[in-house]
Amino acid sequence: MQPQYTRENIADKLRAHGINPTHQRIEIAHVLFSRCEHLSADQVMAIVNERHSETSKATVYNTLNLFLEKKLIREVIADPNKVFYDPNTSPHYHMYDIESGRLTDIDAADIRVSGLPPLPAGMVTEGMDIVIRVRPADYPQQ
Repeated sequence: MQPQYTRENIADKLRAHGINPTHQRIEIAHVLFSRCEHLSADQVMAIVNERHSETSKATVYNTLNLFLEKKLIREVIADPNKVFYDPNTSPHYHMYDIESGRLTDIDAADIRVSGLPPLPAGMVTEGMDIVIRVRPADYPQQ
């Protein structure tokens, strides 16, 4: 069950990740965590500005980058022109519907990966992203 996020417990969550909980950071985090959806930066900005219209695009991008750096959220690149921000940082993968633009989670246990190449000397695996792109059978191919 997803926890209920309030602005107060989101401020605590930000502090726990070493982030100073400014008003705008709390609002951006609230949008991400209370909805638990995959949102683009423009969607985050539009939702935040419904409540407080003073948040700039630069502030949204800088805050999202800070949240990424502190591993509070994940960035999902569904295609070269579509970046989503995911508040679910547990191991999972994604399915992207190219017609609707909808991104959905796939449980990590539902995918098996084998045959990874050996890593270069001194390197360790940081993570792996899998995005399965789907389209309706009658959707024009690109």
